[in-house]
Amino acid sequence: MGKFVIRTVPSGIKFDLKATNGQVIATSEVYTTKAACKNGVASVQKNAPKAKVEDQTAEGFEKLTHPKFEMYVDKAGEYRFRLKATNGQVIAVSEGYVAKASCINGIESVQKNAVDAEIVEE
Repeated sequence: MGKFVIRTVPSGIKFDLKATNGQVIATSEVYTTKAACKNGVASVQKNAPKAKVEDQTAEGFEKLTHPKFEMYVDKAGEYRFRLKATNGQVIAVSEGYVAKASCINGIESVQKNAVDAEIVEE
């Protein structure tokens, strides 16, 4: 089972979603309050399981409605995803992946782990 780790950083509070193996599979923006961060966690738990994948690396990709995972290639040429809630706000982002298949595995891991992940504070 995955877990959401809420922690304080110099600019505020953020969370990481970690897979069963302890690897970070998604990260949040920086929030100003712990309550806002916890709302972000709840939003990921609600939206991730039903979100479809919009593959922006494919030519002529189909634009999907929210919630969705947007998979794209960053400036360094790595694959990344961002999870957008029903209101279109980005609620979680990934690290960079060299292979597209790894990015897809990351999305599937978020969908699987987010729902019943425990929430811990560091």
